[in-house]
Amino acid sequence: MDAEAAKYLAAGIATLGMAGAAIGVANIFVSYLTGALRNPSAADAQFPRLIFGFAVTEALGIFSLLIALLLLFAV
Repeated sequence: MDAEAAKYLAAGIATLGMAGAAIGVANIFVSYLTGALRNPSAADAQFPRLIFGFAVTEALGIFSLLIALLLLFAV
């Protein structure tokens, strides 16, 4: 296997973090909606935690995309 093929393979593996981020975001929203339906009065207090969890999870997905792009174009 030459270096070019290894670079593409490593970038493809690095993008798997984006799939994990998508699953994580889905779990965050499912948990929030489940809790909000069980206790609607507490939903407003939990909304800032929902947004923070969403932002951190999306940041990890964007970080994995950045790593993939660095592997493709900077190495």
